[in-house]
Formats: sequence, structure tokens, C-alpha cells
Amino acid sequence: MHRLSLVIVTPSVAAANNGNWRTAQRWARLLGAAYRVRLGDGWNGGDEAAMIALHARRSAPAIAAWRAAHPARALVVVLTGTDLYRDIDSDAAARRSLHLADTLVVLNELGAQRLPEALRGKARVVLQSCPARTTLPHTQRHLRALMVGHLRDEKDPRTYWRAAARLAARSDIRFDHIGAALDPALGAEADALAARLPRLRWLGARPHDEVRRRIQRAHVLVQASRMEGGAQTVIEAIRSGTPVLASRIDGNLGLLGADYEGVFEPGDDAALAALLARARDERDMLPRLAAALAARSRRFAPEAEREALQALLAALLAHEPNTARP
Repeated sequence: MHRLSLVIVTPSVAAANNGNWRTAQRWARLLGAAYRVRLGDGWNGGDEAAMIALHARRSAPAIAAWRAAHPARALVVVLTGTDLYRDIDSDAAARRSLHLADTLVVLNELGAQRLPEALRGKARVVLQSCPARTTLPHTQRHLRALMVGHLRDEKDPRTYWRAAARLAARSDIRFDHIGAALDPALGAEADALAARLPRLRWLGARPHDEVRRRIQRAHVLVQASRMEGGAQTVIEAIRSGTPVLASRIDGNLGLLGADYEGVFEPGDDAALAALLARARDERDMLPRLAAALAARSRRFAPEAEREALQALLAALLAHEPNTARP
């Protein structure tokens, strides 16, 4: 049977080892049985039936080129955290991408609320996924917290580090941080803090499978970001049975649930430190958080993500998209 062809465009490449690249690669795999999929960091022409472009701002040249070449063919724009929560407010190219798209994909359940009201009808939620992993037994001698995120301002590693400093006297709480120093100044700061705080370890970048094992082994994953479209590490924690403590932003609440207990205001290291102390001291807190997340885990199964993607594309490709765009 002839399969329609798709192109998935992402501004990231494999060497970046970041969320955009892993999302594009996973979608290529999930859609590969139904479509012929080409994956690239741009678009210079082609006769594909549809384009999926990750990042409204950074993929804007490919989005504009596709629409100029194929005014009636399906175009899906996937909105990252920096798109939704920063760039569409101020960047003309990002805003134009919103109007050129037939469908706008958001990666958390609250993402569509951030769009201009006139464009919300284009929005579809596709929750990212990963395979489930067995919940591992944990030592009772201490609590190990883990943050996974490259060192850059949007991820707000300093809030995690300040919380670690507040709890420096607690020998029963330990802190690990995985992530490359994309900001060299933050890397130097992490080195200095790790030297000063014996129970804080900055582990740098690590292979993905090792990251998943460390998430399994942690008592709690900390997600401190200022902005997120839908953090894959949060999903990996949920699918590993690892409780999460997260900043109260839509990108996190749109995965964890709007009434999730384990949240703190962005940048509030005192509140994060208090949650970590409770996680260690209150016997029922971590089981309660884990149970709340277990109830949501199936939303992040690979088959659920595949079904959402295939339904979205089937609906678009069954009809010619509306070509009357602003």
C-alpha cells in the first residue's frame, strides 16, 4: 500500500540531545508504520503531503517556505515552551507561524489557554510519552532529589541549588543535578556549589538511558523551570513511579494536574526546601504524590501519543486545509 509522505522539521539536531530533537525522533518512529517520514532541521523543497514543524520561531523559515510552496497542504506547528510562554508575545516570525499553521499542537493540557483567543480553535493537545519502567525500591537512609535540565536560565537551576543550600545541614537529604552547562557561568557556579556543599552533585550531561535509571532511583524529581511546553523528564518520572516536585507553571500543571499537591511558586527556593523536608519527614507524602501521578500515567503511554498523532494527521489529510490565512 502506498504511504503518504511527511516531513518533520526541528531546529535541533541529534548532537543537541534536547527535548525538541527527542520529540521529533520519537514522532518519526511512532508515525513510521503509517507514513513515509523524513526528519530534518529545515526544509528546502519536497513533495510531501504534510509538514510537522517543531518550534514556531526557530522553524519559521521552513514554515514560511512550506506554505509558499504548498498553500493547500497540511501544516502542523508544534509549540515549545519558549514559543508559548515568551516568543508569541514579541516575535513577529513566531506569530506568523501561528497564522500559517492549520493545526497548532500544544504539549500540555493547559497550553491552548496561552494562545490568542481567535487561534485556540486550531489547538490540539498531544501529550508526549515514554515506555513505563518498574518502580524501584529506595533506601530509607536518606532522600535523594534529582533535577534533570541543562544549565540555562529557563530551567532555573539556581532555585534548586538555593534549596540545597538551605538544607545543607540535613545529612539525610541529597541532591543530584544532571545537565550540560549551556550557560558557562551557570556551569562555573554549579562547580563551586558542588565543592562547597558535600551533598550536592552536578553530574553534567549523561546518556538518556542513564538519566532514566537515575530518575527511577531517585525518591523525587525536581522540575524548577520558569517555562516549559511539557517537560519530558516529568513524563519519565511519572512513567517510572517517581514523585515530582515542580514549579507552579502551566507547562507543569498541564502534565501533573491542576490540583497536584507537590508544587511551589517559580523561583521560591524556601518553598521547594520545605517540600523536600516534608518529603523526607512525612511518611505518607511521597506515596500520596506517587498515587496521584499513577492515576495519570496512561495518558503518557506511547500508544496514546501514537493514536493522538495519527488522528490529528488523518483529520487534516482527509480534507484540504483552509487556505484563507491572514
